[in-house]
Amino acid sequence: MRMLKLGVAMLLTMLLAACASLGPKVAALEQAQYDYSAAIRWGDFEGAWQMVEPEYRNKHPMSDVEFERYKQIQISSYNDLASQASEEKAVREIQINIINKHNMTERGMRYTELWRYDSEGKHWWVTNGLPDLWKGE
Repeated sequence: MRMLKLGVAMLLTMLLAACASLGPKVAALEQAQYDYSAAIRWGDFEGAWQMVEPEYRNKHPMSDVEFERYKQIQISSYNDLASQASEEKAVREIQINIINKHNMTERGMRYTELWRYDSEGKHWWVTNGLPDLWKGE
């Protein structure tokens, strides 16, 4: 029994050490994902745009008309369906429900967030832009 307790204690110590090495990056990812999802949920698409990787923003600039289009909808739910993360990258599958403010219809869609860790800036960035809530229409 004593050996079992010692073995469990050693295993827990090793697990804590493994978690500690990833801890700051994982905590930063969770905070970045929370901030991004909060911006989307509350309709702050310009704020969410600032969390998109600068290189992507430069290659795919958003016009005022595109930002105005986001004002025509309201996010009614934003749920994390699945996520996967490594040291430098993360993927998160999201279910978004959207209400059209003009005709009050609701619809749902799935969206995949792609994240990359910038080791120089110690920052996580969304690498695939804002969700296309109109599926290219």
